[in-house]
Amino acid sequence: MTTELQAAPTPAPTAHSEALFARARAVTPGGVNSPVRAFRSVGGTPRFIARADGAYLTDADGTRLLDYIGSWGPMILGHNHPAVRGAIADALQYGTSFGAPGEREVLLAELVTRLTGVDRVRFVSSGTEATMSALRLARGVTGRKFIVKFRGNYHGHADGLLVEAGSGLLTNADGALGAAAPSSAGVPEEYAGLTLVSEYNDPAALDALMAARGSEVAAVIFEPVVGNAGVLIPTPEFLAALHRVKTHGALLIADEVMTGFRLSLGGATGLLGLRPDLICWGKIIGGGLPVGAYGGRAEVMDFVSPQGPVYQAGTLSGNPLAMAAGLATLSALEADPDLYARLGAYTTALADGLRDAASAAGVPISINHIGSMLTAFHLDAPDGSVRTYTDAAASDTKAFARWFQGMLGRGVYWAPSQFESIFVSGVHGDAELNATLDAARAAYVDLGRELGA
Repeated sequence: MTTELQAAPTPAPTAHSEALFARARAVTPGGVNSPVRAFRSVGGTPRFIARADGAYLTDADGTRLLDYIGSWGPMILGHNHPAVRGAIADALQYGTSFGAPGEREVLLAELVTRLTGVDRVRFVSSGTEATMSALRLARGVTGRKFIVKFRGNYHGHADGLLVEAGSGLLTNADGALGAAAPSSAGVPEEYAGLTLVSEYNDPAALDALMAARGSEVAAVIFEPVVGNAGVLIPTPEFLAALHRVKTHGALLIADEVMTGFRLSLGGATGLLGLRPDLICWGKIIGGGLPVGAYGGRAEVMDFVSPQGPVYQAGTLSGNPLAMAAGLATLSALEADPDLYARLGAYTTALADGLRDAASAAGVPISINHIGSMLTAFHLDAPDGSVRTYTDAAASDTKAFARWFQGMLGRGVYWAPSQFESIFVSGVHGDAELNATLDAARAAYVDLGRELGA
C-alpha cells in the first residue's frame, strides 16, 4: 500500500521553521532548549512544531509528519490524548501550582507504588532530578562516596552523571579500570572522579570493578534497557552481575525514566524480573508534562527529608497538572491490558520491514528492538549483536543522517540521532506502518545509490 505520505519527495516548505530557528539562535544557545533538537548530527533545519495529534505532528509550515519520537517517550497513548487533555483541563480550573500538598499527589503515588511494587515514592520535576536525588539518597544511606555507571548510559545532566554519557555525549574512555572523564565542560574532574565507569553488558568487567572498589561504592545506576546509545538490551549474565553488586553493600538503582511504564505496566523492572533498591521514573508518569520520581523500599526512602537526613526539595514537585496527566495516562494503560502486546507486534513488524527494505537496497543495518523501542544501527552486523557502547559507536552516522533526511522528506519524523531509540504509540496502526515502510524503502534505495551498493 502506497500513501500520499510516501510520494516522491519534494522539498517541504521550511520558511517558518527557518525564521523561528534564526530568531531562537539570537536568544537561546544553539536555538534550542535541548541539544538533540538542533539537528546538528543530521543537518538541515529543525522543524518547529505547531501542534500534535495522535501519531502526527504538524510543523510551523503546515507539514504533517508521522512521529516516532513521541516527545522522547511520554506519548505512549499518542499525542493530545482526550483523557489526558481532559484531566489537565479539569485540574487547571482549580489552579496551576499550590506549593502545598494535594490529593492528586497521593493518588498518583498510590498508583505508582501499586503497579511497581515500591513502598514509597517522591515526585520531582524531571528525570535528572530523579536520578540525582536517588544517588544522593544512596550516599546518605551507605555513607559511601563513589557511584558506578555504564558507558553510554545517560542519566540526566547532573554533574556526577555526565561521565561517559550517551546520545550526543558519546565519548571514548581511556581504558583504565573504573577511570572516568567528564563528558561536558564545566564538570570538575574531582567530581567526575567520584563516578566509576564500567561497560554495559560486560559482567566480567563489572565483577572486576566491584571486587576492586566495591567497599567504596554507594550505588550502581543503570538503564535496564539503554535508549541513549541506541537501544541496547541486557543479557541475562549482565543482569545477574548487576544483582551481585548488592553483596558489596552497594544499592542498585534502575533508571526507568525512559522505560518505566513503556515496556510493561511494571516497566523494565517487571518485564526483566529485576530487584533494584531504587527506581527512577519520568516521561510517561507525567503524561507529557514535566515530571520525575524516585522510589524504593521504605527503609531506604525513609532517609529522605523530612523523614530522614537526606535533603531534597522542589517548588513544583507534585504539580497538580502533571499529577493529573500522569494519573490519566497510567489509568488508561492499566485499563487496556492488550496495549503492550499491540505495541510489541507493531514494533516487530516495523523492524522486519526496515530490515527487508535495507537488505533489498544493499544498505547494512542492525536492528535492536524490545517492546515499543527500536534502533536501526547503520553498520554491518547481525541483528542483536550490538550489545555495548563500543558496538553502537561503530555506526555510520553519516549514512544514518542521509537516511534520516530521506525519511523526513517523505513525511516521517524519526529521532534525529543514530544514538536514540524511537518510540511507538498506541495510535500507530496499519496505515502508519505501511506509510513508514513505503518511506523507508524509498529512502534506503536513495541511500544505497549514494553508498554505491
